Amino acid sequence: MPARRGSLPAARLRSPPDRVPLNSVKRLLLVGGGHSHVEVVRRFGAAPPRGADVILVSPDRYASYSGMLPGLIAGHYAFHDCHIDLEQLCRAARVTFERAEVTALDLAKNVARCKVGGERSFDLLSLDIGSTPDTAAVPGSLPFAVSVKPVPALLAAWETIIAAARRAPQNIAIVGGGAGGVELAAAMYHRLQAECAVASRLSLVTDAPVILPAHPPGVRRVFERLFAQRGIALYCASRAVKVEAGVLHLESGVRLGADWIVWATAASAYAWLKSSGLLTDARGFVAVDDTLRSASHPRVFAAGDCASMANRSLPKSGVYAVRQGPPLAENLRRALAGMPLIRYSPQRRALALISTGGRHAVASWDGMAVSGHWVWRWKDRIDRGFVVRYRTPSAA
Repeated sequence: MPARRGSLPAARLRSPPDRVPLNSVKRLLLVGGGHSHVEVVRRFGAAPPRGADVILVSPDRYASYSGMLPGLIAGHYAFHDCHIDLEQLCRAARVTFERAEVTALDLAKNVARCKVGGERSFDLLSLDIGSTPDTAAVPGSLPFAVSVKPVPALLAAWETIIAAARRAPQNIAIVGGGAGGVELAAAMYHRLQAECAVASRLSLVTDAPVILPAHPPGVRRVFERLFAQRGIALYCASRAVKVEAGVLHLESGVRLGADWIVWATAASAYAWLKSSGLLTDARGFVAVDDTLRSASHPRVFAAGDCASMANRSLPKSGVYAVRQGPPLAENLRRALAGMPLIRYSPQRRALALISTGGRHAVASWDGMAVSGHWVWRWKDRIDRGFVVRYRTPSAA
């Protein structure tokens, strides 16, 4: 999750000989309201690109900020605190906002096709649509599990779960042992304890041998201790192989009964990215070069979780999407003007601030771990500052 905002990297200019000149570009289509695109819109509002018609297309008016989602689940934040109003942001920046979901591309005709509402033509395209849990990989997960994305569906399901838990104890199983799944389990426990008279039971299932495998051992120990104290059952090295109504089947043969199954597994790419003809990596994410431009189609850019840098392996984490915003905005501006692009150089290490449910968090950085209420206050200040940055006076 984002922790600090990065500055625009120093420009190292060169004109790739294999690129198509884009001097005639007039329409820029921004698909998705992710963390990179909100920064693009903000910067274009401050200094509009000349001669360009900029359109942002998103299936939702409100873009959730990933760093604050666990706090919203836990009850620390209201909806308004951790969502960016894309319509108002675009209006203030003189960017056209259209509420639609792009589900296909025709790159030969420079057209984006929407699920409902026809087509959107473009001269230059930028993708920032995020990722989705791989629900299709396990039979039954799609109809019988609640996915953490799209976020509006998760929030609606969570309110239903809370309402049910107020009447009777609920068994909730979270599938996914990364930071997203662990934070979600901790946040759900906190809200359930705070609002429900009878205790519900939570389980966390992961196919990895430990929770938080990408983090230092000290971070894992904090959460293992907390989960043991709270009675949250851990099923490590336990691959989910099938989901039925009320039952999660594990590879070991265990049948885990659950009233609710929440899917928070590793990020997966939207299938239409690969089927569009864009060059992708082995997992289906859009392959981009160091300028965030498609490795196969020079009129297409991508950032955030949906992108995969050809020469670097980056975690699917909001901190990288946030820091890609400034160089993406600069390169889109340069592409519109037919100018050479700049390179984006991601940081080698990223600070992760992981909340433990209450107003307490753990900082994970370069093999080190520290925790406390002061870490949560630090995280809260950073997170609120990010959202406020994209809030227009009329939305305040």
